[in-house]
Amino acid sequence: MRQRVTFLQDPADSIDPSKLEITSTSISTPELTAAREERITFGFDELPQELYKVLKASHELHIRWVTENVFETRAPLVARLSPGLHLFYTPLRNEGSSEFLCPLLKKVFGDLDCISPEKSFTTLPRDRFSHSSASQFYSPLASLLDFTTYLSHKLCPSDSGSTPLDAACLSRVQALHSASTLEIDFDTISHALTLTAFFPPSTQSLALSKPPSSSSIKDSRMEIGIFSVEKPKEVEELSLGGFLTVVGEHSKPSPTLFSFPARHHPLPLSQTFTSGFVHPTGLHPTLEVNITSSEPPLDDRACSLHAHLTLPRAVFVDKYQLSDPLFMASKNLAKLHYITSPVDLEAPAYTLTSWGSSVLLELAPPSSQYKSDSEPLTAQHHQQWTSLIPLHLRYLPPSQNTSGLTPLDIPYPILFWACTADEGSKFPINPFDRVNLGYDGLFGPRTLFYHLSPSAAVWGGKGGDAKLVNSLDVPVLDLDRSRFVEVGTAIGVLLGFGWVCWCLLGVWRGSGYQAEGNSQRNSGGLKEEDKKRK
Repeated sequence: MRQRVTFLQDPADSIDPSKLEITSTSISTPELTAAREERITFGFDELPQELYKVLKASHELHIRWVTENVFETRAPLVARLSPGLHLFYTPLRNEGSSEFLCPLLKKVFGDLDCISPEKSFTTLPRDRFSHSSASQFYSPLASLLDFTTYLSHKLCPSDSGSTPLDAACLSRVQALHSASTLEIDFDTISHALTLTAFFPPSTQSLALSKPPSSSSIKDSRMEIGIFSVEKPKEVEELSLGGFLTVVGEHSKPSPTLFSFPARHHPLPLSQTFTSGFVHPTGLHPTLEVNITSSEPPLDDRACSLHAHLTLPRAVFVDKYQLSDPLFMASKNLAKLHYITSPVDLEAPAYTLTSWGSSVLLELAPPSSQYKSDSEPLTAQHHQQWTSLIPLHLRYLPPSQNTSGLTPLDIPYPILFWACTADEGSKFPINPFDRVNLGYDGLFGPRTLFYHLSPSAAVWGGKGGDAKLVNSLDVPVLDLDRSRFVEVGTAIGVLLGFGWVCWCLLGVWRGSGYQAEGNSQRNSGGLKEEDKKRK
C-alpha cells in the first residue's frame, strides 16, 4: 500500500521548511494553512474478498462523492461534480455486469436505490471518444457515515471487536467526515484500487506517521508534499513549487518545482454562479442560473460556456422543447449537446428503475450577442446575467402526513468554460489529473476546462440554507385525505352508471320490442286492405 498526502497552499501561506519536524517514522508541524489531498493505493491482495469479486469482473470502476456543503477548491484540484454519489462503470468484455456490484454499494454507502447495473444504470456515449465509461449511476448521499463505518471494520480491525489495533488508522478514517470529495478508482491496467479524499483549505496541525509493523495495514511508502501554485509558462500548464518528503527515506524536505499539462483550470474567485428555482414552481419548474461574468477565460481560443446537470428520476429535461432556436435564445441557451437516452416523458417516477438523467447544455452569454471579433469587451460583459433551464416533474408516489407536498432536492449544476487547446497539445496523466467525471468524456481529448465556483444563495424565503442543492415542494396525493376522493369517485361512478342504464332503458322502451311489434301489426293491416280492394 502506498500513501500520498499533498498540502496545497496560497503563496502567502507558504511554510518555512525549518518548522517541519521529520523523523524516520513521522513528519509534523504545529500549524499549517492549506487544502489537503490524501491518496491511498491498495494492491489486490490487500482488498476484502467481497470487493475483489466485483473488481475482477470490472474493466473500470470510478466512484465520486461530493458534499452538499459549499467548499473552496485549490489548484490543481479544481474539477467539480454535482453533490451526491456518482459511479462510472465498465464491465469486462463478454463477462456481463457484476451481480455483486449493487449489493456491495448498499453495504458500503448505505441504502441506495440500486437494483442491478442493467436496471439502475444509464449508458454513456462511447462512439465518439473512447475514454468515457460505459454506464453511469447517481444517488443523493448527504454524508459518508456508512462508508467510514465500513472502512473502520476493514482497515482498522480489533482483537476483541472493541479496541482498535491502530488508533492512527481509525483517526484517519474518521477524518473523512470532514472531506469535501471522495474518489475511488480501479482499472484493469493498474490492477490497483486508489482512494482519494480532498479536504478544503483550513488551518491545521500536521502530524502523520507510518503505521507500526504490527498493524494490519502493510504500508510500503508514505509521501508528503507541501506545495503552492506558481506562475506557469504555458496556458495549458500548471506549476507547483514547494517541498517533498518520503517518510523513512528523507531526513529533511526536498525542494521541488515542477510543471505539467492540465485539463482543469481555476477561474478568478469573482467569477461565480448561483442557481435556484423560479417561484411558483408547479409541475414545470424553471431553474435559474445567475452568473457573475460573461467574459471567457482565453481571448485567443474558441471557448464556450456549458452547464452539466445531474437530475434524479423525479425531474427531467424535454429535449424536444429545447430544439427550438427561438425558445433557446429567449432563455440564454445555445444548444443541447447531450441528454441521457432514452428519457420517458410520460412515466411516473415510481414506475422507473433507472437513477435519472444527465444533461449537457451550452449557454449563450450576452457578450456573444454584442461583441464582435474587433470590438473590445466593455463593462456590460462583466455584469451578472441569467440563464433559464426549463425542467419537468414526474408524478411521485402518494404519501401520508405531507399536506399534499413532498420535498425534492436537486443538486447544483456544474458550470465550466470548454476551450480548445493548441494543436499538438497532449495531456498525459499528471499527479493530480481528474478524469471520468461524466462530462469530460463528452469532449475531445484536447479540451481545457475552466471551472466556475458555485455560491449558495437564499431562494424562496428559506434563509440560512448554504447547501449546494435546490429544494422544491412537489404536489402529491395525500393518503390521509384521499378517502374523500375515493368515496366521491365511487359515488360519481355509481351515479354515472345509473344514468347510463336509465338512458338505455328509455331507448329500449321507445324503439325496442314494442316498437317492432307495432310495426309488424301496421304492416299486416295494410296487407288486408290491399286484399279487399282486389
